[in-house]
Amino acid sequence: MSTTRDYEVEEVTPDPPRTWWDRFEHRVRKVAPTALRIAIGLVFVWFGALKVVGESPVADLVHATLPWVSRGLLLPVLGGVEVALGVALLIGRPWRATLVAVGLHLVGTFLVFLQAPALTWTDGNPLLLTANGEFVLKNLVLVGAVLMLLAHGRTTAR
Repeated sequence: MSTTRDYEVEEVTPDPPRTWWDRFEHRVRKVAPTALRIAIGLVFVWFGALKVVGESPVADLVHATLPWVSRGLLLPVLGGVEVALGVALLIGRPWRATLVAVGLHLVGTFLVFLQAPALTWTDGNPLLLTANGEFVLKNLVLVGAVLMLLAHGRTTAR
C-alpha cells in the first residue's frame, strides 16, 4: 500500500494591479533581480580591474589579510578572479555556480577581521570600526543580495 498521495496543484493567478503603486511594484519586481545582478557584476569587474592594474586602494588591506601569499601574485590573481566573477554575473551564466562563488568570495573578505584586526577596529574595540572595517562590513549587504538572487531563481539570468 502506497502512502504517497498525488495532489493536483492549482495555479493561482494574481489579481491584476489596481493602483499606480501596484503597477509600479509589479514592474520593479520584474527588473530588480536583473538590476541587482548587473550592479554586483559591475562592482566586481571594477574592483577586480583595479587590483589587476595595481591601483587598488585596498591593496594593503588585502595583503594584511593574506600575508603568506606573495603581494606581486596576490592582487593580480585575486583581481582576475573578481573580474571573471563580475563578467559571469553580467552574462548571467553559469548561474548558480557564479552566485555561490561570489558568495564564498564575499564571506572570505571577513578574514580581515581575524587576520588584521588593527586595520578594522579602533583601539581593538569591535564596535568602533575603522574605514577599512566599514568597507568590509558592507559586504554583509552584498552577501544578502547574493542570497536573494539565489532564492529568486534562474529567472533573473534571462
